[in-house]
Amino acid sequence: MVSGTAATPASGNPPTRPVPRGTSAVQVDLDSLIALRLAARSLVLAASRKVATSQAGIKTSRFRGRGVDYVESRGYQPGDDIRSMDWRVTARSGKPHTKVFQEERERSVLLVVDHSPSMHFGTRVCFKSVQAARAAALIAWSAIRGGDRVGALGFGCGVTGEVRPAGGPRGVLHCLRALADWDLLARTDRAAAPATLSQALERTRRLARPGCLVVLLSDGFSSDAAAEAPLARLATHGEVRLVLLTDALETQAPPRGRYAVEVGGQRRWLEFGGRTDARWTDAFRERRELLLRQTRRLGIGRLTLDTRDDLTRSLASLGLALATRRNAG
Repeated sequence: MVSGTAATPASGNPPTRPVPRGTSAVQVDLDSLIALRLAARSLVLAASRKVATSQAGIKTSRFRGRGVDYVESRGYQPGDDIRSMDWRVTARSGKPHTKVFQEERERSVLLVVDHSPSMHFGTRVCFKSVQAARAAALIAWSAIRGGDRVGALGFGCGVTGEVRPAGGPRGVLHCLRALADWDLLARTDRAAAPATLSQALERTRRLARPGCLVVLLSDGFSSDAAAEAPLARLATHGEVRLVLLTDALETQAPPRGRYAVEVGGQRRWLEFGGRTDARWTDAFRERRELLLRQTRRLGIGRLTLDTRDDLTRSLASLGLALATRRNAG
């Protein structure tokens, strides 16, 4: 896998729309993530889940999650559900008491962002890592507009940070600062071993509360067989969505020619043409196919996001999937 720079041809036709030379195309820029707050106004992340009553109803809610939060205990009144009796307070006071619950008014949205070496690659518009951070920022700004809390978890080379879900602009800013910091750490800490997706999802399980919406942003190259079990548990207790990052050079080999690439600070040459093209695209497809099979088996909605894609338009389809809670992808 070539990372750290885009390939440049020594002969043949050059790829269209090469990566811009500006640093914002190859590294995560905090100011640009903050500026996406305005763009998020046109993105409807999910249908409103606000409820009008303060007491839990008898019918099953259409919203997944805990459903209700404990508020207080009060004296038992005729007609109260015996299953809500607070036996500890009853025993302590000598008088029957029942628990009062309030329906959940907000949800946590947890952004799980891959910072593996393969994410620091791109030949069109920007690196996959930058596109992932921008997508995460748009989702975060959209989440708080709907009254949700937002948090983040990073994984990859040396990246182990977590931001617990919080509401409002301050909660988003904490996440965006972390995204920029994690990107810098992943680009500079070359000695750290890459983390597997299963390790990241086990950390996610400890951070995600029941009913949490987990959005995984990854190119799938860190996936492993052990990831399916924590994925299934997250999907059982909440919602999971996959944003799969891709680049044009991974889905179609470049035109015939000899290309110079930079790997680990050293220049190397790749020659394309004939059977090389098929082996090139097959290698990328096989690396992400494991994660795609796992999400299909678990019914997890997914969105493929290319480095050239318009984020607002692309994420709108993810928003529809979040609203309907099921997406065949």
